[in-house]
Amino acid sequence: MQEDSSRTPSYTVTCEDYVHVVEFSPFSSGTPVSLLAYGGNQYVVVGTCLFQEEDMDIEGVEFNVLRAFHHELRVDALAWSPESRLDRIPTIRFCTAAADRKLRLLTSDLQDRHEVKVMEGHTGYINHLVFEPTEGKQIASVSDDHTCRVWDLDGNESTTLRLRSPGISVCWHPEEAFKLMVAEKKGTIRFYDLVTQQAILSLDCGQSPLMSADWCLTNTIKVGAVAGNDWLIWDITRSSYPQEKRPAHIDKARLFKWSRAIKTSLPPLDVRERSVVSYLSTILVTRSRLLLDLPHDRKLCFWMTEM
Repeated sequence: MQEDSSRTPSYTVTCEDYVHVVEFSPFSSGTPVSLLAYGGNQYVVVGTCLFQEEDMDIEGVEFNVLRAFHHELRVDALAWSPESRLDRIPTIRFCTAAADRKLRLLTSDLQDRHEVKVMEGHTGYINHLVFEPTEGKQIASVSDDHTCRVWDLDGNESTTLRLRSPGISVCWHPEEAFKLMVAEKKGTIRFYDLVTQQAILSLDCGQSPLMSADWCLTNTIKVGAVAGNDWLIWDITRSSYPQEKRPAHIDKARLFKWSRAIKTSLPPLDVRERSVVSYLSTILVTRSRLLLDLPHDRKLCFWMTEM
């Protein structure tokens, strides 16, 4: 299998320390800029991004730091709340996971108010977390402890779903807050009704380990994943087995992400594990291009790709 030809980043932003995880907010900031957060060993930096493809007065990329938040441990996962906005009364809210098996909910008005709420309950490493996307009043997390847990913003655990293997990825339906997708390491992806706390549909990779899965939130009949050496795509109205399956990079892929704004079926994205690139983090659509942001040693790297 031929390797993809390498490309240098379209833009880079230098950071003071190692960048371990980075996430664009998938929600509108209420302003022309996009919110971005990156985490290192003991901090989370929140800033705004604006690119020359969005504003002709910008040369390259304009990245402005809004605030650096102290974090007791290295940030291993991060999720944005839809309540984060910069118009009206600025509010920043996001949640992190760390190796101490705890979630930390951080809320700030970027002035005097700064709150950290610690959520405890998982007994294994937390692999992924996500906010309920319509109001942001709940958080779901999956862990090596074979559970998916749903929390309110006060840190109370409202739901615990028992899994059959470590939970790898979790996704919320964009409009129906009672529907949750949970991917397990052994290769099963289940959709749950949070009212009955029962599985209503399941998909089968046919192989393991499943490394990552994502629900296409602009076309919710589509699900994608990477497992073993392959990427897989399902149409959940047709079969529990993938309709498409193709090899990923030789040294495997770690994360699968759909575009948040394109309604057509794009090819999935996979990334080789290298010392300076830990995984593909997120996708932001700007006009006719996809903007990819990768964690790097001490840089944020952005690739602009023609659609």
